[in-house]
Amino acid sequence: MTDISRTILNEYQVRKSKKQKTAFIELLRSRFPDLQVQEGGSFGNRNIIIGNIQNAKVIFTAHYDTCAVLPVPNFITPKSPLLSILYSVLLIVPMFLVAYLFNLLLGFFTGDFWLHYWLTLAVYVALLLFIMFGPANQHTANDNTSGVITLCELLCSLSDAEREKAAFVFFDNEETGLIGSSHFRKTFKKEIKHKLLVNFDCVSDGSNLLLAVTKNARNAYENTITESFQDTENKVFLIEKAEKIYYPSDQMGFKSTIAVAALKHKPIIGYYMDRIHTPKDTVFDEENIDLLVHCVHRFLEKI
Repeated sequence: MTDISRTILNEYQVRKSKKQKTAFIELLRSRFPDLQVQEGGSFGNRNIIIGNIQNAKVIFTAHYDTCAVLPVPNFITPKSPLLSILYSVLLIVPMFLVAYLFNLLLGFFTGDFWLHYWLTLAVYVALLLFIMFGPANQHTANDNTSGVITLCELLCSLSDAEREKAAFVFFDNEETGLIGSSHFRKTFKKEIKHKLLVNFDCVSDGSNLLLAVTKNARNAYENTITESFQDTENKVFLIEKAEKIYYPSDQMGFKSTIAVAALKHKPIIGYYMDRIHTPKDTVFDEENIDLLVHCVHRFLEKI
């Protein structure tokens, strides 16, 4: 792994506040002085762009912002969308319970309906805001330091010919609602209309590497993807149709995309992702990163 990637893993895992994001941007600028910062969108959004978007055939992306720490993981089962949705619903139940108990407590002090209504609503909204804007998770090895480092490793290893085919975007504010990628999509709508976007999000914790490929991407690159992303002794690629996969990340909203993520597997649960958004997000499998970089090299050579 390159020095800048090692530095990011050891010293820059928290990129949540404006100050922390600025420090990360300056770190990247020290290694990639041609980077551009695209400002715009909500919450002081700043996307980082390296390369020529207009001339590139493929845009490689990853979000660099980090999440608030939560007491329970964001558990995702991309190949079993219903299970992911049920889990999300279960997470909402405790929030309703807290708001309901607060409402009961108010009953001991006042019988004013509207006071109950607005204060209970305020408690529920406060809980939602805490999930999005609460204290930063200090451990983000998988989500999404792994994606950030994948882009850095690619940037440091591509030949000049390969670099001409690629552009790189580090999206901001994925955790607050895909704000960075939405702003990028609106700004470069014409330039990216027929381009492939490959998004790396949570790629270092799991031996099963998911590639969720949209119809447009399959039509243009299906054989090349299959030939380029090959299994190894320790790693398996799951090349799936994006229409059948639930993976909410920055690739959503773009037409021709590959969403890349690392998954674990258990017999009953199936393929899943856990630990993210908690202090247990500490697993960083360099083998995953090395393999993805190697496969991307093969892919760019073929297109």
